[in-house]
Amino acid sequence: MENDERNDVKDHRPEDQQGDDKGTGKDEKKNVFDYFNGDDSSRHGKGPSGGSPRRPRNSIALIVFVVLLALFAFSFFNDGRLASQPVAYSDFLSLVGNRRVTDVRIQDNSVIIFTLTSGEQYSTRIPYFDNSLLETLKDSGVQVSGTVRQASVFEVILQYLPLIIIVVFSWMMWRQLSAGTGGRMMSGLGKNLAKEYKKSDNKTTFVDVAGQEEAKLELEEIVDFLKEPARFQKIGARIPKGVLLVGPPGTGKTLLAKAVAGEAGVSFFHTSGSDFVEMFVGMGAARVRDLFEQGRKNAPCILFIDELDAVGRTRGGGLGGGNDEREQTLNQMLVEMDGFATTTGVIVMAATNRPDVLDPALLRPGRFDRQVTVALPDVVEREAILRIHAKKIQLEPSVDLGRIARATPGSSGADLANLINEAALFAARRKKLTVDMQDLEDARDKILLGVARNSRYMTDEEKRATAYHESGHALLHYYLKNTDPLHKVTIIPHGQALGLTMSLPVKEVYTKNRASLTDWIKVCMGGYVAEEIIYGQTTTGTSNDIKQATDVARRMVTEWGMSPLGFVSYGREDEPLFLGREIAQRKDYSEATAQKIDEQVNKILDECLKETRSLLTDHRDHLDKLTDALVEKETLDDAQVRELLGFPAVESVTSFVK
Repeated sequence: MENDERNDVKDHRPEDQQGDDKGTGKDEKKNVFDYFNGDDSSRHGKGPSGGSPRRPRNSIALIVFVVLLALFAFSFFNDGRLASQPVAYSDFLSLVGNRRVTDVRIQDNSVIIFTLTSGEQYSTRIPYFDNSLLETLKDSGVQVSGTVRQASVFEVILQYLPLIIIVVFSWMMWRQLSAGTGGRMMSGLGKNLAKEYKKSDNKTTFVDVAGQEEAKLELEEIVDFLKEPARFQKIGARIPKGVLLVGPPGTGKTLLAKAVAGEAGVSFFHTSGSDFVEMFVGMGAARVRDLFEQGRKNAPCILFIDELDAVGRTRGGGLGGGNDEREQTLNQMLVEMDGFATTTGVIVMAATNRPDVLDPALLRPGRFDRQVTVALPDVVEREAILRIHAKKIQLEPSVDLGRIARATPGSSGADLANLINEAALFAARRKKLTVDMQDLEDARDKILLGVARNSRYMTDEEKRATAYHESGHALLHYYLKNTDPLHKVTIIPHGQALGLTMSLPVKEVYTKNRASLTDWIKVCMGGYVAEEIIYGQTTTGTSNDIKQATDVARRMVTEWGMSPLGFVSYGREDEPLFLGREIAQRKDYSEATAQKIDEQVNKILDECLKETRSLLTDHRDHLDKLTDALVEKETLDDAQVRELLGFPAVESVTSFVK
């Protein structure tokens, strides 16, 4: 498969694809707002339709809101409003000077309520601190008194309203957290978060797991021990306490663990490594203790810890030292698995795709003393997985799942399940009742390459240049002996790629020899050489081809001993580093050796480029003919290309599953 350098879908496996493209918990949790939205079933134990009818919470909330708003408005408009007819302070002083005021009452040192000789009562505000006011009133013979205005009930409520809201909100949050931990908010933090599957809940067996025959064979011993522990104890055999499932993501590690529990008919506790991580110190270790205690009470059972590397990484890797909470959790797990307190009838299973970073104490005998490799499925297993998932949909009788299995090398079980689902979605969009081969092909292309961009506009010149580029790749599949057969070639953009060429392996290949690797490099060079022959220059669309070809050539020299430098491996400088491992990078060969490596890499690339240029130049007529057909039809498969160029037809490969 040829991918452009701007194509995000890149696969560096030389055995199946060539890169190049022309161009660019059990109960639903509720929040505090549910108290105002009428959802209080979690607190009363009644659903929306159960129990006695109650007033909707949103109505109550609306009434409370309106009352509070009315209180606030009343207090706001009455706070500071004078009880008597107000006058200006200057007018008040004039009335005092004219001896028309008989008595005054000063309220809160800010408001003066005074009575005139005529008996009328008025009020005024003191705009500033007047030291001479009392002296003036005394000289005018005015009777002076002082009062403090009593706060109203509304003002008291509004004054303490923020505190009331905080208290009510805190109480509601406390209720919510307590409900989530069975009424024990703080004590619930130390409880494990494992989900328990009873015997009746788990119906998964080995029949539901396609492929992985070696892994299932090793796990059958665990099933036999859980079913008949006395048979092993009589002979003195010790069953492994822990089983570590190791493999890439999506290969079915969790499914295998559930199948073991289903076959044995025992309880199954599922949790993940991240569930032990908590913001409070010591909670991780407490949850480990609680998990194993729960396992002992339900023995025989299986404790399954997914993504073990989240909590089981090598100790001592923290930069700066300190008391690492994760290490405390790991230490507790080590003690529970093989300490003074023995655990009988409890099998600990765990899954990880990073066994290299696990602490060695976890992997020693007595703990996870058995590692089961769950590898990516081969072509036979891929077809079996496809058949299991295809049972859920309606397939056309003409569908060839074996062909799809051959076209998806390196795919995991999860990838294949997604492929079947995408095919069903394609069929539903096209308003069909069954899934045919075209739906499966489109689903595979979408997953591996991206969505086909039929609406992308390309000029005639760009389309022809892309067709020449892809034809250069495609033709080499017919001229070279050690390449996989062509599957299809297209100039329809997919994702960021403007075109692609796909091969279809006839059988599963686990190793490659020098001849097959150099032929694959030549296929990568096909687009570059075709552009050079036709246009006398190349484009940026060959960037990804160059990267992949160079990478394979360098690995042939430095890792696989396929050069005159001989049987020697030279370390790579871009190996990933992990905490707890050696931090310093080192180069284990001299500059003189590095120069020799570069010379051998360039020699391999030059020889391949020379032969590729010779092949495409000699078959220029095929290059032009295939390009014209691609410009016209945009997509051609192997049978169409053979018919167009006069190559002999080949028989199709039948299903691998017997």
